[in-house]
Amino acid sequence: MQNSTIVAQAPDLHKASAPTSLEISDLHAFYGESHILHGVNLHVQEGELVTLLGRNGAGRSTTLKAIMNMVGRRTGSIKIHGKQVITSPAHHIARLGVGYCPEERGIFAALSVAENLMLPPVVCAGGMSLDDIYGMFPNLYERRFSQGTRLSGGEQQMLAMARILRTGAKLLLLDEITEGLAPVIVQQLAQVLLQLKEQGLTIILVEQNFRFAAPLADRHYLMEHGQIIEEIHSSELTAKQALLNTCLGV
Repeated sequence: MQNSTIVAQAPDLHKASAPTSLEISDLHAFYGESHILHGVNLHVQEGELVTLLGRNGAGRSTTLKAIMNMVGRRTGSIKIHGKQVITSPAHHIARLGVGYCPEERGIFAALSVAENLMLPPVVCAGGMSLDDIYGMFPNLYERRFSQGTRLSGGEQQMLAMARILRTGAKLLLLDEITEGLAPVIVQQLAQVLLQLKEQGLTIILVEQNFRFAAPLADRHYLMEHGQIIEEIHSSELTAKQALLNTCLGV
């Protein structure tokens, strides 16, 4: 943060009374014998954008994978739109309108942009049309016939996000979407996230670039050693700047 001050958002009273999209209680996650998450508790209201902050290895990405049941084992409680999913397989969770965009993006490199966009099934009503997608991501329209291998890193990230929007997902789990991207692309992604918030989508964002995340998010969860150690509302950022400096090393 280097002596600069973050301008906090005014609290959104509508979101405070909105239905709960995701509620996690005492979540533990394991890869083999490795115990990664140690009793995570968090909640996200419909229409919120919430970040998971922390250093590498804090458990942020594992939290997203645990929500999708993509870890070795998980215990505790995960409710999506009020439905308990702790024993549900990943494809059932996706059908509840959850879209997961992994850090490695996972696009099909041999397929064109348009083919990548047409591949995912629509799992919920309200998936974006191709015209909607191209309106939100003009770069993808220009490259719609290009193979994934010919896209820049920023275009690949846009494609990875656009693909889950085609499915009709209303709860988005986004993992490090700005990593390694040029500032102009990062700014474009910020505008996309603001558009998605305006459309009522719920977003959980794992992000190392706090300067990118701070103006966008309603709340932040700070993680260390597989646990939530602090919940910070946007209106509290200035007051808790010293804590963020210490925990994030920025």
